[in-house]
Amino acid sequence: MDYIDYYKILGVDKNATTDDIKKAYRKLARKHHPDLNPNNPEASKLFQQINEANEVLGDPENRKKYDQYGKDWKHAEQFEQARKQQRSSGGQSQGNPFGGTGNPFGDSEYFTYGDESGYSDFFSSMFGSRGGGRQTRFKGQDFRASVELSLSEAYKTHQQTFTVNGKNIRITVPAGIENGQEIKLAGHGAPGVNGGPNGDLYITFEIKNDTAFTRKGNDLYTNVSLDLYKALLGGEEIIHTLNGKVKMPVAPETQNGTKVRLKGKGFPVYKKEGEFGDLYVTYQIQLPTGLTAKEKELIEQLAKERKTKEYGNSK
Repeated sequence: MDYIDYYKILGVDKNATTDDIKKAYRKLARKHHPDLNPNNPEASKLFQQINEANEVLGDPENRKKYDQYGKDWKHAEQFEQARKQQRSSGGQSQGNPFGGTGNPFGDSEYFTYGDESGYSDFFSSMFGSRGGGRQTRFKGQDFRASVELSLSEAYKTHQQTFTVNGKNIRITVPAGIENGQEIKLAGHGAPGVNGGPNGDLYITFEIKNDTAFTRKGNDLYTNVSLDLYKALLGGEEIIHTLNGKVKMPVAPETQNGTKVRLKGKGFPVYKKEGEFGDLYVTYQIQLPTGLTAKEKELIEQLAKERKTKEYGNSK
């Protein structure tokens, strides 16, 4: 296995923080996604390398192993076990228990051993006997991808098709999925090694708001303009929701900024069929413009009537 510089692939240095790595990965994954580069035959390979680099450097444990063992980081546990076995057997070497100071498994990815090594029982349990030819199975690399949805799309359960590593994958996206939510598709990652299980695919959803609503959890919020006369005298107002229109009564003398709740007219609750949050409507009273002379006269009369009433009440 050739050494791959994952830091170089993500364009970060070895002192990069976890957030630095995450930001670099997201930027590169979007830029080199195969769907966005259909005419670039290298895009799929580069996208896979970016995902692999993130899988290693984005996980503190994997990163520690990679920094210590380089290309052989996946076999860190075997290295440590071999060293412990060597020390417990009374050997003096603190490096390679088979002689030398390099990789105790040699330059090949899997170590081939002889019975005279003194570790046949130990390595038999790990790799099987030389005659049997059995090798350790390793799970394949996990992949990560991001999928962008509109808020309107996230409102309903629907089918979504996208391409990962040259393969089209179709999934059902449940209504109510959250922005930044991650789901796992088991077995849709890279193939396993030596018959090991496939890696997994982790999908992060990015929800873009294409509506007049603000989403907070399962609740929705919106502002509705209300004309002055309806606010004063009361009436009915048509409220638009993500699931159609609703006729709402408006109480007389409704004040500017009044908030009303429409129960069950918010966002669907993730994976809970028939359950919804609420819709909160804030009324913003609009003053009339372009008044006619007659309207101004009537308003002046109303103002005088109001002053008389207030003056009379103050006595």
